[in-house]
Amino acid sequence: MARWLYLVRHGEAIDGRLSDAGKRQARLVGQRLADAPVGAIYHSPLPRAADTAALIAAQLPSGVRVAESELIGDYIPAVPDPELLRTLPASYAELIAENSPADVAAGAELAAAALARFAIPTEAETREVLVTHNQIVGWFIRHVLDAPSWRWLGLNQCNGAISTLLFRPARPAGLVSFNELGHLPVELRWTGFPAELRG
Repeated sequence: MARWLYLVRHGEAIDGRLSDAGKRQARLVGQRLADAPVGAIYHSPLPRAADTAALIAAQLPSGVRVAESELIGDYIPAVPDPELLRTLPASYAELIAENSPADVAAGAELAAAALARFAIPTEAETREVLVTHNQIVGWFIRHVLDAPSWRWLGLNQCNGAISTLLFRPARPAGLVSFNELGHLPVELRWTGFPAELRG
């Protein structure tokens, strides 16, 4: 059968907690997913993700399981080799340099475990929401596209955007939608996205 994953970047946050706009984004994500038979919502341990998950769940039918998962926390999932990194934009190297070698190694372990846990088909049809962070959404997307491990870099997600993945037995993983924003009014779109890339 199939596993549907709805990847959601947490709502806009200020000092680690959801802003008023971030709360609205989260509620609208929940309304967007209200007709999907979502069975579980997993969220990063950080408050901005936990709060987003709770607001999404409040818009869904009662009984949807909400659980924390360190596998989709805020970490660097993989890094380019040093030679390649020198050819990429300086902002990429700066992002990676903010993390210690131990943190990078721990992130790589978590990233592999996240794919082993969530990026596989299930025996019964399931629909799950993962409320996580920009780089982790990018990590799952690059996995589905069979891109190099470092290619999560540059795959930017808006706050409150939804990307949908589909995993079925004996078929390649599918990218159903990427960075979906149709559920958000114009004033709530593009937060968390580089200004020069906003639509």
